[in-house]
Amino acid sequence: MATSDYFLPEVKFYNLLHREEEREMLPLCADQGIGVIPWSPLARGRLTRDWDATSARSETDEFGKSLYQESDRQIVDAVAEVAGARGVDRAQVALAWVLRNPVVTSPIVGMGRDKHLDDALAALAIELTDDEVEQLEKHYTPREIAGFR
Repeated sequence: MATSDYFLPEVKFYNLLHREEEREMLPLCADQGIGVIPWSPLARGRLTRDWDATSARSETDEFGKSLYQESDRQIVDAVAEVAGARGVDRAQVALAWVLRNPVVTSPIVGMGRDKHLDDALAALAIELTDDEVEQLEKHYTPREIAGFR
């Protein structure tokens, strides 16, 4: 089979805080049978902790500081609420949301600790309800495309 006979996966920036690929690219990928490998599905850790909490990365990541806005706090809070109601970690909920998109083949998840791998694997077993998805998505506001120019 020649390389031109099949499609390679598309790598995209996609998470609950940045959903711009849903407008055109993800529907195109679905139509053409192209898998999507999202990077930063946890929004550089923003979706895994309280909005005001900091980490070594959040303190030093200048590019990351430009990606998110104060209104994203409501989405981070919604992730915390859904995770709390289910008794699971926030990372599991955020990853489960990404994984529910049928064009997503495998998100790129950083594994700096064993717990990160545990959360990624546990997310595979989580099936979010329609009400949970609505709760997670309702505060999203469109923004500029990020990650490339």
